[in-house]
Amino acid sequence: MVKSFVMLLFTLFMSASWAGEVTVKDVLGRDVTFNAPAQRVIVGFYPEDYMAIGTEAAYDKVVGMSRYIWEARSANWEMYVKHRPSLQDIPAIGRVDTQTFSVEKVIGLNPDVLMLADWQYKALGTDIERLESAGIKVIVVDYNAQTVERHVKSTEIIGVITGQEKRAATIAAEYKKTVETISKRLADANLPEPKVYTEFGASGVQELGFTFGKNMWGAISTMAGGDNISAPFVEWWGKLNPEQVIASNPDVIVITGYETGAVLDSMIMGQGIDKAEARKRLEGYKKRLGWSSISAVKNNRLYGAYHGACRTILDAAMFEFYAKAMYPDLFSDLDPEQAYLDFYKKYLPVTPEGTFMVSLEN
Repeated sequence: MVKSFVMLLFTLFMSASWAGEVTVKDVLGRDVTFNAPAQRVIVGFYPEDYMAIGTEAAYDKVVGMSRYIWEARSANWEMYVKHRPSLQDIPAIGRVDTQTFSVEKVIGLNPDVLMLADWQYKALGTDIERLESAGIKVIVVDYNAQTVERHVKSTEIIGVITGQEKRAATIAAEYKKTVETISKRLADANLPEPKVYTEFGASGVQELGFTFGKNMWGAISTMAGGDNISAPFVEWWGKLNPEQVIASNPDVIVITGYETGAVLDSMIMGQGIDKAEARKRLEGYKKRLGWSSISAVKNNRLYGAYHGACRTILDAAMFEFYAKAMYPDLFSDLDPEQAYLDFYKKYLPVTPEGTFMVSLEN
């Protein structure tokens, strides 16, 4: 009994002595001062990144999260829960985008730090003042923008929150190196930019899905050397007129998907998805009304990608994927899917099995 009490006091002492006051500048340029590593954290977005950067042990200090973004990748979520069942016990705080985010619940969980995505912070408006008035330190990160600067900065911030600064620096440096290597090779080759179109394929073949302008897949395809046909018409994400896709005549088309979709012919990709089934779903898009005249369809340059591999520090592999899809000879040495799996092997406690990229070319 006495021994247990002494050990408890020692643990509390070590936690208190390890934590020290730091000030970080978040992605919005806000100075936020808190004790790091934080002892009680709510993860508003990017839950897998938080584990990759902070290690699995970082989740010992997570007292709440917006679980829906992880649960939307159902098989991926189940893989993690099987490995770490306690994830299911972390209280959910609701969704900002559906106005179910509960300020009261967040305050009741008594976190030191609430980590939010840029878009969440902006959407919450005056609720941020209520949270800060309760003594909660709100820190903003952003992988959605798909810029090297924000990816690196967000990774460094998570490193400070979790006390894993060195690990974060390594992950950020590896990401930056991948992007810079691709960019240099493209600049040296100075080839014409192929036109590229990306669509989230949850709605299936009969209905045009969301595409991306300046962020997410739009930004990735542009940085990987493509001429994104959606950029002139969609700022962030939205739908193009079907005739506009045909008129733009993309050279390369990428259809993204999660493990499940809304209809029987939805594009599906990810954990537990058989490659033959993913390729069959992708093949169906060749039969979409009017697409037979598109260059990408005529030349069989249709590709599938896992939607869960975007807006994350893991998406360096997706830069490789787009670069190789658009410039197959220039980047013939790259193995994007293996790069994606290697990140898991190096930084995460689970091993995904499924289809994360697919092509009709082979």
